[in-house]
Amino acid sequence: MILPIIMSGGSGSRLWPLSRALHPKQFLALLNENTLLQETINRLDTNCLNPLIICNNEHRFIVAEQLRANGTSASDIILEPMGRNTAPAIALAALSAIANGDDPLLLVLAADHVIKDISAFQQSVLTAEVFAKQNKLVTFGIVPSHPETGYGYIKQGEQQTDGSATGYDVDCFVEKPDLETATCYLESGQYLWNSGMFMFKASRYLEELEKFSPQILTVCRDAYESNSKDLDFTRISAEIFKHCPDDSVDYAVMEHTNDAVVVPLNAGWSDVGSFSSLWEVSEKDQAGNVIQGDAIAHNTTNSYIHAGHKLVTTVGVDNLVIIETKDALLVANKDKVQDVKTIVNKLKAQDRYEYKHQREVYRPWGKYDSLDSGPRDQVKRITVKPGAKLSVQMHHHRSEHWIVVSGTAKITNGEKTFLLTENQSTYIPLGQIHALENPGILPLELIEVQTGAYLGEDDIVRFEDKYGRK
Repeated sequence: MILPIIMSGGSGSRLWPLSRALHPKQFLALLNENTLLQETINRLDTNCLNPLIICNNEHRFIVAEQLRANGTSASDIILEPMGRNTAPAIALAALSAIANGDDPLLLVLAADHVIKDISAFQQSVLTAEVFAKQNKLVTFGIVPSHPETGYGYIKQGEQQTDGSATGYDVDCFVEKPDLETATCYLESGQYLWNSGMFMFKASRYLEELEKFSPQILTVCRDAYESNSKDLDFTRISAEIFKHCPDDSVDYAVMEHTNDAVVVPLNAGWSDVGSFSSLWEVSEKDQAGNVIQGDAIAHNTTNSYIHAGHKLVTTVGVDNLVIIETKDALLVANKDKVQDVKTIVNKLKAQDRYEYKHQREVYRPWGKYDSLDSGPRDQVKRITVKPGAKLSVQMHHHRSEHWIVVSGTAKITNGEKTFLLTENQSTYIPLGQIHALENPGILPLELIEVQTGAYLGEDDIVRFEDKYGRK
């Protein structure tokens, strides 16, 4: 049996401003109506077990909501208290997989990859399964289409054949090359791009990890054994896990084991690591443009234009990336989009909110959009899902006015509990304990007007929360 392990901890900083730290690219619908996480799940063979998801604590409700919207059940959602790279993440998954006495084949996938040829992908998985059952540690190598300097490479060794299944011993892993070296790799036909996808028995991975990186296994085992359940999530001990070495599975295991096998994968793969790669995998018009949203392009060629909320127009430009969101605008030469990460680092250094999240912020109960703000006031549009409830809370520094736009709101305001419907409102004084709930079957929308000396999101004292937030 195959247990898919989907690692969903990336930040996708090179796709800013679409991707943000608290809502990164794996949770975005970049190519169709499904997010990259949902697409990763949907391309799995029906014979696979329910996937195990590994993500960080801040993304847990987004993962749960996207699984629910996709009609998918997870075998587990493991919350990493902090990022420690792929080797520890896979170790936690393997420990979870064998906890009930089973020893499944782990199909380790990233949540943010694009694979266009699903049939070819599934066939490669079947090939990998043959070797993984023989206690091999299988990695998937992407058949290169051009001399790429942004990926590591895998050199193929001796061919291994078992029936119709063909793979290659891993001769060596190679770091990202310069253009001249990458061109030589492509011409030789011996090198594949390192995809970061794997298949092996759970127990076999733990054996090799203990042999080559025992400290990682020791810390992960102790941290996992001290886990706690929180709703649908498995929380790993932060106090223990923080001592875990930060290593990739390549460095920790794959570069050392004598049992590594690579299976070539030619399936229209992309890690969508930048807007140029997103442009490459997207459908284009006759002028080579990818246009999303309300945009008019005149005498414009080979560009990627994303109009999220405003009309975007272009005249006489070529090879540009233009990304418009509610709170940011990016204009970049398509050949320089790797440098978008520099902008993100500057935003992070300045502690600007645009680094972390969109103007529209998702919560387990729904979302809010910050429409306007001033020194002592802020206006939000709040959407509460049917049956959802915000925490019972109070604020030290602000008062709030709530006006219902649509739906029905169940309000707790001090000692009173009552219902409000469209065009009705209530006032929450500073220091008043209050709560907001949607008892209906339709989404609840309201306008919240905050006034006070401090309007930060950390001015919340929670007394009760159905989602386990402190």
